[in-house]
Amino acid sequence: MPAAVAEILAALSQGYTSRTPLRLRAIDAYMAFCAVAALVQLVYCAAAGSFPYNAFLAGFGSAAACFVFAATLRIKSDPRNAAQFRGTPEGAFAEFVFCHIALHFVVANFLG
Repeated sequence: MPAAVAEILAALSQGYTSRTPLRLRAIDAYMAFCAVAALVQLVYCAAAGSFPYNAFLAGFGSAAACFVFAATLRIKSDPRNAAQFRGTPEGAFAEFVFCHIALHFVVANFLG
């Protein structure tokens, strides 16, 4: 059974790296970072408490929102989705940057 799982994971990894453009893999890595950052904050809050609750909400919300913005960027930047979305990948990146700027203004304001 473990050999079959290893074969499946190897085929999945090989297929992902051969079929996914480098730009999308970079976005995927950023999404993984955002998910891990949110998970670490959630575990820390559960283990150590949430004394500065505004800080926890701002940090967790920021990580979750960054993940959502990156998912939107990935969807709009994927060449296979070009028929469903109008615009260019550069326009999608401009939206991503604008949303991040607005998000971080809100987070900084929420922190106090």
